[in-house]
Amino acid sequence: MQLYTTKPADLSSRLPSEVAVYDFLERLEIPYERADHPPLRTMEDCAGMDQILRIHMCKNLFLTNSAKDTFYLLMLPGEKKFRTSSISHQIGSSRLSFADAEHMQQYLGILPGSVSVLGLMNDTEHHVHLLVDLDVLSEEYLGCHPCVNTSSLRLKTSDVFEKFLPATGHDYRIING
Repeated sequence: MQLYTTKPADLSSRLPSEVAVYDFLERLEIPYERADHPPLRTMEDCAGMDQILRIHMCKNLFLTNSAKDTFYLLMLPGEKKFRTSSISHQIGSSRLSFADAEHMQQYLGILPGSVSVLGLMNDTEHHVHLLVDLDVLSEEYLGCHPCVNTSSLRLKTSDVFEKFLPATGHDYRIING
């Protein structure tokens, strides 16, 4: 599988949401490595990308509270289990569960299977709160989708948290999943 350091030369078959990610990263001068692949919908599907991109792929979960009026994007190391009671307790929220695809599309501009921290660039009204597991921050690089599950990116963790998030106006809360 070939790695690229730029957006695809031919954008005609790419979704606008993916192209917008590359443009956003370029404007912020955030370098990345990119690999194109068949759709990866689960962490098991992503296992091979860890070796190709030399990263630990992040597990990104789009969540909501029981009232379904507050939304969260949770970043966990790929091998870590989501423990709703622990995380709910840490953030002082009612029990968290997976949010629906409609809100995911509305707020992050992405579809299930493509959830990524990069979707926060589409949440201009800041409806989604970012929760980050402490272990994610200890990695030099992280892997995520560019808002589609047919490509994966390797980004410096510091670039995501020191350049990308400030540019989107999003803050984050550290949790211990």
